[in-house]
Amino acid sequence: MKTLNANLPTHPQRREMIALAAYYLAESRGFAPGKAEDDWLQAEQVIDAMIADHQLSRSTGMNAGRTSIRNALQSLSLLESQVVPDLDG
Repeated sequence: MKTLNANLPTHPQRREMIALAAYYLAESRGFAPGKAEDDWLQAEQVIDAMIADHQLSRSTGMNAGRTSIRNALQSLSLLESQVVPDLDG
């Protein structure tokens, strides 16, 4: 019997997603010091909301995940840069 959590990202995958989102947040403010914890907490909220909304899962590919995370941060106006890099090649 499958559980509802079968396709949730693993703890290491979730942590990697949060780290990526926190990096994008820090990058968008020019890596100014003193906000790393705020970036991490904000990234956790965004990633957990995306997981709850089934936008990210255990099977999300890394390139698709990067694009989804950056786009979500942009749509929430959390990133100053509106440029999304082409990660497919």
